[in-house]
Amino acid sequence: MRLLSLLIGLSLTWQAHASSEVRNDYLVKADPSAVAEVISNLKERLPKGSQVSDLGVAGWIRVQLSDTMMMTFSSVNAFSAPGIKTFGPNRVIKLWNNWSVKSPEMRAKIMARIQEGGLPDLGGPVPPDNPAIPTTGSGGSGADPNYSNQWGMNQLGVKDAWAANGKGSDQVVVAVIDTGVDYTHEDLVDNMWRNPGETGVDTNGRDKASNGVDDDGNGFVDDVVGWDFASKDNKPYDFTTSVWDMLFGGGNPGHGTHCAGNVAARADNGKGVVGVAPNVKIMAIRFLTEKGQGTTADAVEAVKYGVDNGANVLSNSWGSEGDDPNDPATQALKDVIQYAESHNVLFVAAAGNGHQGNGYDNDSDSRPGVPASYSNENIVSVAAIDEGANLGSFSNWGARTVDLGAPGVKVFSTMVGNKYSDTVIDIPGMMTATWDGTSMAAPHVSGAAALYISKHPGASYKEVKSALLSSVRRTSQLSSKTVSGGQLDVRALMQR
Repeated sequence: MRLLSLLIGLSLTWQAHASSEVRNDYLVKADPSAVAEVISNLKERLPKGSQVSDLGVAGWIRVQLSDTMMMTFSSVNAFSAPGIKTFGPNRVIKLWNNWSVKSPEMRAKIMARIQEGGLPDLGGPVPPDNPAIPTTGSGGSGADPNYSNQWGMNQLGVKDAWAANGKGSDQVVVAVIDTGVDYTHEDLVDNMWRNPGETGVDTNGRDKASNGVDDDGNGFVDDVVGWDFASKDNKPYDFTTSVWDMLFGGGNPGHGTHCAGNVAARADNGKGVVGVAPNVKIMAIRFLTEKGQGTTADAVEAVKYGVDNGANVLSNSWGSEGDDPNDPATQALKDVIQYAESHNVLFVAAAGNGHQGNGYDNDSDSRPGVPASYSNENIVSVAAIDEGANLGSFSNWGARTVDLGAPGVKVFSTMVGNKYSDTVIDIPGMMTATWDGTSMAAPHVSGAAALYISKHPGASYKEVKSALLSSVRRTSQLSSKTVSGGQLDVRALMQR
């Protein structure tokens, strides 16, 4: 009877979530005290070549089957082993921003323009073999030449905040959990987090950053600036796609790099732009591919890595439109956010960009933006506003589940390859896509939180969240749309 119920449950899960599961990839919830035993049993029972790994959070285990055709009877039987509480498919997680074109007519026009050679390629440079190089590179001094293009920074009152409290501490770390970061970018490289356990010289006189040894024993070899959980290597670089891929199949034009610039682009270096907290450190964590999607298991590992390696704030501009509260993947994500909470780490999340670009109420919609709408206390959910303080037409809201608004329409920031822009792509006479999204709003709040922690190094996540919400600039546009009733105000925040 136990095996039959598992088979029925699995079938129903496939029917309900057929479009979002990762093929032959599963999450297994074990009793935390029995993880080692469960892993051993799974390895014995599953088909040869299957991969079983401990995600390190609340008893969650990832199982990747070697059978590429289907879940076999013997595989399901393996999931009925003692110590296993539940299991289900690993799920797809995506960027909130999607620039693909749906209109057949417009797609045909763009294809013709591409064939004529009339579109630029978004593809950026490849990362260096050793992410420890360059360790610096922006150099220079003087004003940030593109600051005047950053309407959000001006509106937030960051310069007044800096004048009174400084630009943040290099001891504070924000993990940008996204598509990666161009860690060679001239305006970001000096602010990249450098793992102290993987820098310097080892006992053999070799550079720790490239000696092929896990010098700090954290389970990741040569993780100098962060880790790539999509490619499983130490180069969490922001790989961009071609215009063709982005417009026709969805893809990444440098999402993580743009987010990182909003958090902590370097100030006063005579280069580009500036972030809200221009002296804090950026930890690059990649779990979303150049196609703009990843998996729940990779997200769990990414969040845990940020927490375990000293991040004070986790910046998350990704998610899904609703999920099943009874789905193991949902619980796994909630559990790792709880793990962050138990380690006093703030989880900033984009509220979501609506259905087909039209924002909706996360409080009442059947498919609320997640993880932003989860009940974990350490989550700060962020809506997007424009220069006129209006809620972006695409932005989700929620008087109970969305905490505050922040700049998220036509945001000017860093792009892969030492570039800067507020425009993703411009095809004259056809279409223009600007950097709009709750994805852009969340990093502003992450930077503000880091700035506050720099001034109050002993602050708990509760104190930081309370300061963010109680210092907002209240507006009529957000009065019934967010918990705080207002938009981020860095000037007021730093007076606390």
